[in-house]
Amino acid sequence: MTRLFRIFLLGSLVLVVLCQNVNGADGTIRIGFNIPLIGMFSMVGNHAKDAAELVRKDLIAQGGLRVGDKIYDVEFLYGNNNSNPVKASALTVEHITKDSVLAMIGPLSSRQAIPVAEMANSFSTTVISPWSTSPVTTKDKPFSFRSCFIYTEQGPVLTQYTAKEYGATRAAVLYDILSAYPRGMASSFKAAFEKVNGTGSVVAFEEFRTEDKDFRPQLERIRLSGAQVLFTPQHYNEVPLIVRQAKEVGLDIPIVGSNSWAGGDLVGECGSECDGLIFTGNYAPGGATGINKTFVESYSKAYGKNPDEPAALTWDAIRALLKAIQNTGELTGNLLQDRKAVNTSLAQLKNFDGASGMMSFNASGTPKKCTIIVKIVDGLFTFNDSVCP
Repeated sequence: MTRLFRIFLLGSLVLVVLCQNVNGADGTIRIGFNIPLIGMFSMVGNHAKDAAELVRKDLIAQGGLRVGDKIYDVEFLYGNNNSNPVKASALTVEHITKDSVLAMIGPLSSRQAIPVAEMANSFSTTVISPWSTSPVTTKDKPFSFRSCFIYTEQGPVLTQYTAKEYGATRAAVLYDILSAYPRGMASSFKAAFEKVNGTGSVVAFEEFRTEDKDFRPQLERIRLSGAQVLFTPQHYNEVPLIVRQAKEVGLDIPIVGSNSWAGGDLVGECGSECDGLIFTGNYAPGGATGINKTFVESYSKAYGKNPDEPAALTWDAIRALLKAIQNTGELTGNLLQDRKAVNTSLAQLKNFDGASGMMSFNASGTPKKCTIIVKIVDGLFTFNDSVCP
């Protein structure tokens, strides 16, 4: 920690102490949102806000949030992090020191979520990232949580599924070496696949660089490698081009992905060419039952479209946080004390029923939950299978 940052942190902590009796004392609970409303992930950021608005309107309809014998208004403070980690960090300080939030939701992406988690932990303020799958986000940070799984869980699930579904014992990987999530996910899948099928069973491990548009050379090498399945952990906006170019070079093997395929407009951009493909995810709106069906119907009615994974995970994160606040039994009006009480309550939350499945939190910040195999069927992300811990 640099001397400048220590001075900055100390000054900010002084502001926290000065404002420690604000949140809740005036009858209002403030929750800060650190989400991308513009920038690379603006689409999923706005979907997350849409989901939050459903919760906010429900709170208004029921007259507020009852905690113990008192009912509180709940204010959602939507902050735009511009899909930028520096902006996300500055927004965190603003929420904690100026806005005196009780807790925070976001960011969605690990690149922003990791530094935000560091700062939230320094200020002893709970933050829940709906969509950050990096283990680093919550590692050794007791005030940092997530409502999704960590990306290392997906490799073993995909290995098991591709063996069962396609008889795959040889795989190829295509990934962006400059982007943290695809790079980590590619290595995780390779390790999991080779643990089962032997060293060298990943017969092609092809990389490219962010903003590349021509993947044909890599896909041609994959075609000649003898791979039986191609894994690409790229984001939803990159997958359609990879799928099209794979067909152009005559690569006729199943293409599978990770939860980075979820969100955005993958189906709209890929069309029927992505029909039948599968990926591991936290959530699927197709075939919804129970609380998920309620969420899908509510979201579809409000916005005229099905919710995506970031929307569902945000809905779950907010509702889990509200439940944890209620489970404290009371808010004292002392902000520092109440923040710690909420954090303890969230870590103890068990069997919480969310749109993305049943969740039980613990001190690690990562919920125990099932990994879903999502299949694209007639343009809809549909539940196909699940693997539970």
